[in-house]
Amino acid sequence: MAHFEAPDIQDNTTGWGPSEVPEQFKDMPYQPYSKGDRLGKISDWTGGTNQDRRYLNKYASQFGAGGGQYAYYHDEDESTFQLVDTSKVQKPIYQRTRRFNQNKLRRDRERRQQQQANMQVLSKTQKSRERDRQRQLRKWQKTFGRNMYTKQQQTPVKHRDASVQIKTNWDVKEEMDFPRLSKLSLPNVDEPEDLLKCGSLEFYEKNYDRVTTKNEKRLRRINRIFHKVTTTDDPVIRRLAKTEGNVFATDTILATLMCCTRSTYSWDIVVQRVADKLFFDKRDDSEFDLLTVSETATEPPQDEGNSINSPRNLALEATFINHNYSQQVLKMGEEQLDFDEKNPFVQPEDDGEVASVGYRYRKWKLGNDIELVCRTEHDGVMYGPNGEQQFLNIKALNEWDPKLSGGVDWRAKLDNQRGAVLATELKNNSCKLAKWTCCSLLAGSDQLKFGYISRVHFKDTSKHVILGTQQFKPTEFANQINLSMDNGWGILRCIIDVCRKLSEGKYLIMKDPMKPVLRIYVIPDDTFESSDDDEDDDSEDDDDDVDK
Repeated sequence: MAHFEAPDIQDNTTGWGPSEVPEQFKDMPYQPYSKGDRLGKISDWTGGTNQDRRYLNKYASQFGAGGGQYAYYHDEDESTFQLVDTSKVQKPIYQRTRRFNQNKLRRDRERRQQQQANMQVLSKTQKSRERDRQRQLRKWQKTFGRNMYTKQQQTPVKHRDASVQIKTNWDVKEEMDFPRLSKLSLPNVDEPEDLLKCGSLEFYEKNYDRVTTKNEKRLRRINRIFHKVTTTDDPVIRRLAKTEGNVFATDTILATLMCCTRSTYSWDIVVQRVADKLFFDKRDDSEFDLLTVSETATEPPQDEGNSINSPRNLALEATFINHNYSQQVLKMGEEQLDFDEKNPFVQPEDDGEVASVGYRYRKWKLGNDIELVCRTEHDGVMYGPNGEQQFLNIKALNEWDPKLSGGVDWRAKLDNQRGAVLATELKNNSCKLAKWTCCSLLAGSDQLKFGYISRVHFKDTSKHVILGTQQFKPTEFANQINLSMDNGWGILRCIIDVCRKLSEGKYLIMKDPMKPVLRIYVIPDDTFESSDDDEDDDSEDDDDDVDK
């Protein structure tokens, strides 16, 4: 009969469970349990814990991953296992053409041997003629054949016309190349002083911030008058010139000069030095205010003549879109914000409603006794999150043909990949966006709003739709597009210093149409003056005689 020995039972008077370590486990090193042991509670009578996925790891070990010295590893299996690469090995570039070169050398060698064999049966005169013929053939191949091949490989360079025809009697006074201008800097320019505010602004309609490609809005034609008055024709600047500043310009002219290193198309600005004062003007019959399209693209528009995608027609379309969009997104006919004085350019004979615009005349001190007075513009106003008034500059980016302008279809990518759309615009229209940002910074605008406008059909330039909007703070957007205002002020200060050293008279600053160069020409005083100006001068002289 089997003998049963009762096990030793430890009596734990204070609780339950073992109270001391068994003899066979004494003095053994402690090792945490592995993560797979699932220890955490002694028992669980609920029964339904593991059915809920939220408690799959409820009893996971708290001692970290791995089981230390008692864990099991597949060392031998893992170290000896590897995948077999069955893909075709790609040969290096220098080996890919080896067979082709060998065949070419073999054919050349056979051709030379055949020519030598033929030469042996020729007479001395025939041999001389054959050598001359082969010499001429090699010369012709070297001169024409190789050059023709290289010309086919090169992309034809599009010839761009100058913005104004240079006369033979115009002398070049200064030439400034873009690499040197891009290294200039004028940091720590003082904050400007507001001299005067004119005009009135309408409030922004915030419903346009919710426009997407799925609920696009039609761009309407807004019949309003936009005044693009140059510096010397501005009555406010004429009045301020008597007491304030010695350099005068508009924000678009300053932005063009400060961002000149990004431009590729030709443009020109007239400079008049009167006593110790400088006036920067645009020509009356110039296309200075037209917005360029894809100016800095890898392949800018190349079409000619009456094509809808020619550079000039695209510029007219972009300007038309920008004017209409900047007014459509405002609450027209409702509350307005009026500045100190009325719009100085409104005339009684104007037949139509004037666009919403606010002019802010500001003065900067650039050092060396230079006091710059500039007319800046705001397009609208809105209330901020705290109820404060924020001034806006409203601009429109337009899509003309995605196949010809970077391959990014706005309708497909604007909602989900707006960054890609904006990056393409920054690449194709770097100069235009930089000038808009510069104008916003000069005016002190709080927000810069962009509208994404596209054609309804890519072959019709008369109908457009609004696909979306986006807004930035001008300072943040300047950092995003790598626009340095210190460099812009440095370029402007350099040009002003050069012009102040010139004698009294009229000068022309022109961007070379084919080279990254600015040139300053001295021109006669009556250049670019129209008959209307002469009549105005005569009438002013008559008024002076009457006063006398």
